[in-house]
Amino acid sequence: MKMFLQAHAAHGDADKALSAAAAQIEAQRRLPGRATHPTLGWLYLTDHYAAQAEKLLAQLRQRWPGVAWVGAVGLGVASGAVEYFDEPALSLMLAEVPVDQFHVFSGARPLGDFAAHTAQVHADPSTEDIAELIKDMSQRTRTGYLFGGLASARSRSLHIADDVLQGGLSGVAFGKGVALVSRVTQGCQPVGPTRSVTGAQRNVITELDGEPALNCLLRDVDIDEDMAPREALPRLRHILVGLSDRRAPAAQQRGGFYTPARPGAFGSDTRVRSLIGLDPARRGLAIGESAEAGLQLAFCTRNVDAARRDLTRICTEIRDEVEPEATPASSRPVAAADSTPSTRTPGIAGAVYVSCTGRGGAHFGAPSAELAVVRQALGEVPLTGFFAAGEIARDHLYSFLNGIAFNGEPQAYADYENTDACGSPDLFATASTRVHVKTWGITQESRRTSPRNDSSASPSSMTVCSAEIRTIRSPPGMVISTGACG
Repeated sequence: MKMFLQAHAAHGDADKALSAAAAQIEAQRRLPGRATHPTLGWLYLTDHYAAQAEKLLAQLRQRWPGVAWVGAVGLGVASGAVEYFDEPALSLMLAEVPVDQFHVFSGARPLGDFAAHTAQVHADPSTEDIAELIKDMSQRTRTGYLFGGLASARSRSLHIADDVLQGGLSGVAFGKGVALVSRVTQGCQPVGPTRSVTGAQRNVITELDGEPALNCLLRDVDIDEDMAPREALPRLRHILVGLSDRRAPAAQQRGGFYTPARPGAFGSDTRVRSLIGLDPARRGLAIGESAEAGLQLAFCTRNVDAARRDLTRICTEIRDEVEPEATPASSRPVAAADSTPSTRTPGIAGAVYVSCTGRGGAHFGAPSAELAVVRQALGEVPLTGFFAAGEIARDHLYSFLNGIAFNGEPQAYADYENTDACGSPDLFATASTRVHVKTWGITQESRRTSPRNDSSASPSSMTVCSAEIRTIRSPPGMVISTGACG
């Protein structure tokens, strides 16, 4: 498969931004080894351009007739090694994929009899049954593997599938002839052993490995059970839980998208959720998801170092999987007309990166620092993507963690008011969330109305963020990766 074409631009005028990006695309088409007759395109827009989405899509169709388009609106977009947040910008990528190896779908354009091997999906976060739609779509593919994310916007949460859409789910399904490699990073590091849930009621876990769950937590994070609650709280606010189902891997290994857990790193089937409360009377824990006996659980933390290490890990795994054992210097592709050797990983035609609105350069310490890690590991591969309100990998929605309704006992552990679609109070300037969490008898209240990556965010309102990379091999396929809020 030929190298994809990728471009980006930022401008107060959406038409001028598109013209600038289109000029970059046309210049790349003249380079050797690049796609000359694209058939599939990706369009990601920051929400500043949401009102012009229909017009921009019409212009793209006019510039490149016969190209099918997918994409979404995001609070931020990614292109190459650059990310744009809170400014008008767009990111484009075009690929020359055989037309019998992909099918753009939506509610109005069903898959029909197309033999889907895997699929990239975008969705409106306000869709009530989004989790069920994702699982249903997963079952319609041979591997059960989906990747993508939820549109994120302060205005219109739009997604694109040869049309500009609101509500529901859309995307592009790929046939078996398009070779994909995908990895997910959640930026978290285990701090204790993997345990089995042996007692649970709804979202409250009472036993781990036959012991009181709270005792296991305190032991795993090295907190003395006799420590005063107020002294222990700051350390517990940074603790998260990683959940996995021991029965899942066999199904997930279909298609080669499964990576097992290893010391210091979660496997691809792990879902990271918040620890939202403690029950000292029953020595239990309340988490941001319903739990049942048989689940595997490990406590973990999220920090910049862990996020950087895990992102480097998944990029290295992708590179090792797609890079030929040995690539003769004479056969390496060139990056430009001046015959400068390409620094991209051989075998990668293009990549899609879906990250969380809680990640990005601000989380990694500098503008575009997250994508710099990807570029350093994979080289100068064509890459596009966006920062989503929720990340999708396999049949999981990764950052829909706090949108759970806790219909528990009268002493409910969490009470959410006016939670935004992703459930992450730091994601949107318009979001307003009040959370009451009972911790060792102490009630904490946190009200958040601030925009993403606000440095004043309290640890108790921290979101669990992840990213996903999906790549397409060259030949014969593509690489895609996703960063997600766990």
